[in-house]
Amino acid sequence: MTGTQRHTEPLDVHLIALRDSPAGPEVLLSRRAGDVYAAGYWHLVSGHLDGPWEDMVTALVRETREEAGVVVDPADVRAAVTVHHRSPAGGARIGVFFEVRRWEGTPEVMERQVCDAMEWFSFDALPEPMVAYCRAGLDSYRAGARMAVHFQEPGDPIAYTPDADRLVLVPEPGRPGTVPQEVRAFAERAVGRITSWTDMSWAREESRVFRASGSEGGTWYVKIHQSDRFHQREVAALRGWVPGLGPATPRLVAADAQLRAVVLTAVGGRSLHGATYPPEQQRHIFHRIGQLAAAIHTSAPPRPASDALPLGKLERHLNGARPHLGPGDEEFIRTTTEKAAGLPALEAVPTHGDFQLRNLRWDEDADVLYVIDFERAEEGPAIRDFVRLSDAWRGRPDLLAAVTDGYGRPFTPDEEAQFTVLSVLDSVSGISYGAAHGDPELVERGRRTLARLRAAQRP
Repeated sequence: MTGTQRHTEPLDVHLIALRDSPAGPEVLLSRRAGDVYAAGYWHLVSGHLDGPWEDMVTALVRETREEAGVVVDPADVRAAVTVHHRSPAGGARIGVFFEVRRWEGTPEVMERQVCDAMEWFSFDALPEPMVAYCRAGLDSYRAGARMAVHFQEPGDPIAYTPDADRLVLVPEPGRPGTVPQEVRAFAERAVGRITSWTDMSWAREESRVFRASGSEGGTWYVKIHQSDRFHQREVAALRGWVPGLGPATPRLVAADAQLRAVVLTAVGGRSLHGATYPPEQQRHIFHRIGQLAAAIHTSAPPRPASDALPLGKLERHLNGARPHLGPGDEEFIRTTTEKAAGLPALEAVPTHGDFQLRNLRWDEDADVLYVIDFERAEEGPAIRDFVRLSDAWRGRPDLLAAVTDGYGRPFTPDEEAQFTVLSVLDSVSGISYGAAHGDPELVERGRRTLARLRAAQRP
């Protein structure tokens, strides 16, 4: 021991109660009032342990019931982040923040002598003034950190202010969701101080995507590509034909080839993946999807007919998919792909390469459709962009009609023929990849597509 005084910090617990809303997750905050520290400031529901006989989870459940009037099952309490905090006056403490997404009852002010308001707030619109300690815990949680230090200096305000942001995240090397330090530095050189990082990556082991919130407002997306090829494709598209699509796409702020990282502006809306709408609104959305596809394919002049269809990886993908194929599937796959050699080549145009619902975002209020993720963008036949989208109109000829109406024309017979071959190839590769990476959704989608295509071929 090198110091002269042992630390005897108190331990307090904080509730990060979350609920979903159309605009994204919201967190419950209460406003302190009366003869208490930081009266008039917003804070999380929180409190101290009631003596040495009470554990952290029990204390959180008790404080939540006493302050907000709701009952939390201890089994629904999840560890979020631990913050070592020091106030401007010099007092230090350990704050343990817990995430809770389920409870009984409706939160309301229960202790009016110390709290005069309780409301839900979006993470992107937190109220002011907010206790800096509370904000440090929320920023650490949003950044995916498990531990942080928040030592304020004498003279710092009690309220959070970007000018006196003392939060330091304690990194966890190798943990999924952690933003590499060099990527953090690259992003902050591009947009300034970032106080909140949220891992928004797709569940599959692909490129990593983080939402970054600036200390003075503003939201960006920072993407780390899994390969040089994907990085080069996305950057080329974002610097080339993508700006011609107008507000429907993010803008490239900065790129670093060595890190394989990009900083992008944020777009609005919510993902169409898993979203449900009334039939009439669905048709309207799919009409807009067709219009967006047309805008992509006409964003640059067409080039002479492209090369032959990509059959080089068929055998490797078949080997991986074979245990999951049904009777007659492999014969159908081989018969269909053998026809590819006799198909005429189609003109090459800019294509998105992964044009499907999870890469499309819909802003219902503004009636705007956005498209993201250009790492598979390359020149090719326009019909390739409808392959992964086709599962979305399965059994809904009205949605296919809405797409082609928005696109401005039906698919040609040559495009229909290539569509079948490309769909078979995509199904086999999806089944192979899904089986190897524990992704049953990809396997099921591939099998559905094969069944649909086989049914269409029957007399």
